[in-house]
Amino acid sequence: MPGILSDELRAELIAFRRDLHMHPELGNQEFRTTAAIKARLEKAGLAPEVLPGGTGLICDVGEWDGVTPMLALRADIDALPIPDTKAGVSYRSTVPDRAHACGHDVHTVCVLGAGLVLGELERQGRLPHAVRLLFQPAEEVLPGGAADAIDAGVLKGVGRIIGVHCDPKVDVGKIGLRIGAITSACDRLEISLDGPGGHTARPHLTTDLVTAAARVALDVPALLARRVDARSGLAVTWGRLVTGHAPNVVPQHAELSGTVRCLDLETWRQAPDMVHAAVDEVAGMHRAKTVIDYVRGVPPVVNDAESIGLLDAAMTLRRGSYAIEDTEQSLGGEDFSWYLEHVPGAMARLGVRTPGDTRGLDLHRGNFDVDEEAITVGVELFTASALLDGNRS
Repeated sequence: MPGILSDELRAELIAFRRDLHMHPELGNQEFRTTAAIKARLEKAGLAPEVLPGGTGLICDVGEWDGVTPMLALRADIDALPIPDTKAGVSYRSTVPDRAHACGHDVHTVCVLGAGLVLGELERQGRLPHAVRLLFQPAEEVLPGGAADAIDAGVLKGVGRIIGVHCDPKVDVGKIGLRIGAITSACDRLEISLDGPGGHTARPHLTTDLVTAAARVALDVPALLARRVDARSGLAVTWGRLVTGHAPNVVPQHAELSGTVRCLDLETWRQAPDMVHAAVDEVAGMHRAKTVIDYVRGVPPVVNDAESIGLLDAAMTLRRGSYAIEDTEQSLGGEDFSWYLEHVPGAMARLGVRTPGDTRGLDLHRGNFDVDEEAITVGVELFTASALLDGNRS
């Protein structure tokens, strides 16, 4: 089939991605990124609208008729608070301790490129129905910028939403698809333990918070594992435990921080109550008073079958069925899931690994990078999906 991207537009999108990569911005701070996207869409004769928070934007390609549900193409635009450790590339981050180490710069230009192509088709009268471009801020900030975007009305008129996420385990030119849950739920857990401290020579007169904190760290995950179906994949993992200042003083305060991840949507809904009960039970055995801050993050991304069928058909049309592979459910969280609480949709894994590359690059690492041919693949996937969805509706 003829190519969707001209050589000129392909080169422009690569340059656009590299510019974003050099100037990463954290969640809800993506002002430069938003301005760059807005300027390019306006140059193409489109009318983007910045979201109320001042970052992120939506842009309809074609005029919505008020009746026919639109397909939304979603990209996340924020970066991570980690240093860029890549060497030997001209587009390394210029911002200290900031990096596009999750591929959001690629997601952004894939949707931007699709929007530019669809805009040209609309001018030629070849776009079946209006399509919404959604550039969402703050995906990396719990509970995710998707919730604020939804509150701002980005799903008005939308009947289906699709997105991609870079996958460094998949070769460029391919996508990974899965019906059902493709990511995990992810919440944040903060626990404070308190009690009368004292001298380590008389621990029986104190609340031994060091032991209490250690038992909470060890026993709560084990206890929860016996109270839910193992297939739900409920897992509590600690990233921080702080208590005490002197070797001969039993402290009065301890803190634990971690994450709660879950593969199953229904178990995730029940998780806060179960975690509270388990923490209180273990801490109570040691006479420790608890304050639990359970911060809801995101539910699993649950792909519906029809949306996966759309992505499958679009990729088959552009690249052939050999370019599609099954993918597993991950324990990573993604706030794309909030959209799927309102409308059907699906997320595909976009291959970004150069075939034969053995470096083992991974997401959320400072040396993460992509094969930029993935941009062409992403634009083709989004564009073909929009055209197929419009012709089927």
